[in-house]
Amino acid sequence: MNIDLTDTTSSRINSALVQARRATGTPAVGMVLTLVIVTDEGNHYDALRAASEASKEHPSRTLVVIKRPGRSPRDRKMARMDAEVRVGGETGTGETVLLRLHGELANHAYSVVLPLLLPDAPVVVWWPEDAPEHPAEDLLGQLAQRRITDAQATEDPVAALGLRAATYTPGDTDLAWTRITPWRSVLAAALDQRHSPITSAVVEGEAYNPSSELLALWLAQRLEVPVDRQVSEGPGLTAVRLETADGVICLDRANGSLAELAMPGQPDRHVALQRREMSELIAEELRRLDPDESYESSVKFGVSKLGKGGVGTLERDAKAAPATQVVPPGTDRPPLPTRDPETPSEHAPGSPKNPPQAPAQSPVPKPHPPKSQEQKADGKADK
Repeated sequence: MNIDLTDTTSSRINSALVQARRATGTPAVGMVLTLVIVTDEGNHYDALRAASEASKEHPSRTLVVIKRPGRSPRDRKMARMDAEVRVGGETGTGETVLLRLHGELANHAYSVVLPLLLPDAPVVVWWPEDAPEHPAEDLLGQLAQRRITDAQATEDPVAALGLRAATYTPGDTDLAWTRITPWRSVLAAALDQRHSPITSAVVEGEAYNPSSELLALWLAQRLEVPVDRQVSEGPGLTAVRLETADGVICLDRANGSLAELAMPGQPDRHVALQRREMSELIAEELRRLDPDESYESSVKFGVSKLGKGGVGTLERDAKAAPATQVVPPGTDRPPLPTRDPETPSEHAPGSPKNPPQAPAQSPVPKPHPPKSQEQKADGKADK
């Protein structure tokens, strides 16, 4: 059942929701949370379709905030809200309300959303595009127990990850982290079977994929070994190799759907690592509403090293881009060389500009100053 409301208010929208539930024969509210989607007119369709699929697993009231501030000064001065209420049909057991905020009202979405929240139910806010710099300080973000962003939807994913690390607040998460959940599960299960120590790791993925960076940071933080980030042609994450004393553990996914796991002393096996749809990612994030400590520790680990050749260097060719090394604190492994090792450095010892210096000599003890007459007299008196 669809109800269109023009130039309406939050009170009328609540009345329309009650009317729609009675008309469909479901007066009881069986929803578990409120999902607020903040987007624009061009991206709301895909976001709403993903939320509708996720609501089959998590019945919820979905509020889609579509901001239309206007271009002309006249449009920006007006304040009007149009709404569309959807109950039943494609929404399943949930409810969907599309809120189009025109003019000045687009800057006050908080006052519109607050009366429409389900009572005594958690709130999740999702920004498919153009997330605020500090989601927890946004007025809508302050209403939520969980705040979802997507670094892959930004122009500079590495800068977005760095911003997420600098402004992290318990309850924040990013879909770039959600995309690597199957990879982390398979790698953790593989390491449970092999007890030989890990010496190093390599993560391969396309240049525009922030999930590759997060997976490299997760491995470096958990295993405390150097991790090299290498750029490939994709799609998405393509391979992870772990160097052990017994051999190489390799998880390779070349086609984006079926991966091959190779372990020393065991036959190769196939693992399903299908690239998941947006609805599956949102459904996974709605399963848990507590702070994700693993995401916090990974996104904050070595974020300053991300822009040295991986995702941050978008203008380089994927085949020619060098590896980015993520080295945990306390590791003696030197960084990757940036020049030909056979060419002597102008600052190296033994070069013409830096001749070898003579070894330092032991310091010569200085003679004690002569004693004064009073000191001599004191000495004789002591004797």
